[in-house]
Amino acid sequence: MELDDQQAAARAWFEALRDRICAEFVAIEREAGSDAGFDYIAWDRVDPSGLPGGGGVRGVMKGRVFEKVGVNVSTVGGTFEGDFAKTIHGAADNPQFFATGISLVAHMANPHVPAVHMNCRFLVTAKRWFGGGADLNPPLPIAADTADFHATLQAACDPHDPGYYPRFKQWADDYFYIPHRQVHRGVGGIFFDHLENGFDADFAFTRAVGEAFLDAYPRIVRRRMHEPFTAADTAAMHAWRGRYAEFNLVYDRGTLFGLKTGGNIDAILMSLPPVATWD
Repeated sequence: MELDDQQAAARAWFEALRDRICAEFVAIEREAGSDAGFDYIAWDRVDPSGLPGGGGVRGVMKGRVFEKVGVNVSTVGGTFEGDFAKTIHGAADNPQFFATGISLVAHMANPHVPAVHMNCRFLVTAKRWFGGGADLNPPLPIAADTADFHATLQAACDPHDPGYYPRFKQWADDYFYIPHRQVHRGVGGIFFDHLENGFDADFAFTRAVGEAFLDAYPRIVRRRMHEPFTAADTAAMHAWRGRYAEFNLVYDRGTLFGLKTGGNIDAILMSLPPVATWD
């Protein structure tokens, strides 16, 4: 699959961000006395047309601090099938697509350490746009951590457009909501999609979001990972994870996109928690 300069630049940065995030998470495990590391599994995608459709690498670590964390990078292309093309920005008239990005979900062993989700992506159909965001998902919310996470994201947004943070924060609040439970999935963050202000400006903003995540989340993990917790705390975390699983299986657009485009099933469903309850 041949890439143009913009596609290659986006892919290279997503892969470099993956390497830096994984190195930081492994460093946290070492600080906790664990020798856990990431297992990386490469996968290839075959387009329904039979042509090569790119692929990616699924990275998973199960350790003392990170009960389960998955970091995926993928670069895929091909043709959207049937009516699904009508649901994708810019694909109704031209179903051919290119997509590259990083997707991360971490479920933590200590209920006081928030779970987290982050992804950044660049898509090409008849249009070219960036999307992504990051949101914090604590089983037992702590106001100081929520404030820290949001302040770091706002500091990333404001230099690019003072309207970005309030707009994208609201978008995250609206998106990461479980209608049948009438609750939010977590304490929010930012979510953006179909950003079309020119490649250079939008790529710079997307990089700022990735850097903000790498700044804020490891700091929060280190702040909470040694706090004591009870069996009741763990039970509350497992019940909360059930809500997380419900959202990802019923409402999450990224899950649907991966399944509809022939992605790697294990990579798509790595967002599901290792243990959850519905008592």
